[in-house]
Amino acid sequence: MSEETAPAHPFVSVGVVIEAMTHDALPEHIRRPHLRPVQPRPVVKQGKPFVALRDPTMLVRQTLVVPAQALPIMQQFRGERSIAEIADLLNGNLNQVIELARRLDQVGLLWGPTFERLEADLKDKLHAQGAFPPTASRAMGDTEAQCRKAIEGYLQQTDPPDLTAPAIGIVAPHLDYERGWPNYAAAYCCLKGLDTPDRVVSLGTNHFGLGDGVVLSEYGFDSPIGRCPADTVVVAKLLQRLGRPVVIDQLDHLAEHSIQLHLPWIQYFFGTVPLVAALIPDPLIPMIKDDSHNGGRVTGPQLVEALREALDEVGGDTLFIASSDLSHVGLQFGEPRPVDEQRRIDVEQHDRDMLANFLTGDPETFLAGFEWNKNPTRWCSIGNMAALLMLTEPDAVELIDYRQAYDERGIAMVSSAAIALL
Repeated sequence: MSEETAPAHPFVSVGVVIEAMTHDALPEHIRRPHLRPVQPRPVVKQGKPFVALRDPTMLVRQTLVVPAQALPIMQQFRGERSIAEIADLLNGNLNQVIELARRLDQVGLLWGPTFERLEADLKDKLHAQGAFPPTASRAMGDTEAQCRKAIEGYLQQTDPPDLTAPAIGIVAPHLDYERGWPNYAAAYCCLKGLDTPDRVVSLGTNHFGLGDGVVLSEYGFDSPIGRCPADTVVVAKLLQRLGRPVVIDQLDHLAEHSIQLHLPWIQYFFGTVPLVAALIPDPLIPMIKDDSHNGGRVTGPQLVEALREALDEVGGDTLFIASSDLSHVGLQFGEPRPVDEQRRIDVEQHDRDMLANFLTGDPETFLAGFEWNKNPTRWCSIGNMAALLMLTEPDAVELIDYRQAYDERGIAMVSSAAIALL
């Protein structure tokens, strides 16, 4: 899916050195390079260590491979020092550092005009298509038949819950299907027998994107089952109230999996129902103060207020879905020790304490628990779960299932829940 490019030699001789190029003649974004967020992955080529640099936003599908020795240099690409100062600081060759910056820029991994051009091209393509292409949803299968067969298999292994009233919303995970399917199935079983709603409001989490406020999509979403179009009427009303800042970072939806993983499930139950899709920030994490890229950012409560007004105006039935994982613990998430049995017990107790707050149906009670304990186990979807409570104002909230997905080596554990709002 991605194309890799690797230098032919170790970093001491990367690329073509242009001796005639002077520091002052460089474009500003090369002269003072600022690396965009990347996902590094160690690789070995011909017995030598390299690092594959992946753009987590999927703006560029190409994966650039650089020698491991380049990492300390890239760590200095923060827009604070000139490239000459970086070369001097690390006792490196200026032309080699320039060549590294140029290679990063060629694939859009530096902030600057190349990135802006690639971003603009992708926006034009998305506008022409009218929908985000299938990405994470393809993990269910490459065809509609494969997706339907997989979902039916999951549902056959799941006992339907005995709810006291029809569900108006659910909380379900955004784990990969292999680990998360029991809670996907448990949550979506709550929707059996419901009439097709006029729209689905799908609330996700922005894991790797640029936006630190709410990120709304103007576009629909494709999956192997077909297309869920955007509810253009509701989206237009939200834009009238909130302005363009709420969609300025909507390319974040391209690589974000939390909305995409729910598409086959939604389509299995309701067909090509229109979507209002938004990524909701964690209200406990302050927004970047100096962010000229998105100066008028929208908070979760602001979206909730605008969405309530829009839904009241358009009427009809709306189903609400929060795509939410809970705790993230273990070495993979920066903890010093592997996850053992006692850690799993402690995490479950903490999760159930926080879930008890959610089951009250009161968003202030839910958020207060995390404000007090500072989210020690890294729940990643506090924002969309709080927004779900604000939007639905449920009469009752029922916990259907709770699960922990972990590997036997204890490297990582992620917990999730299936919850119905009535």
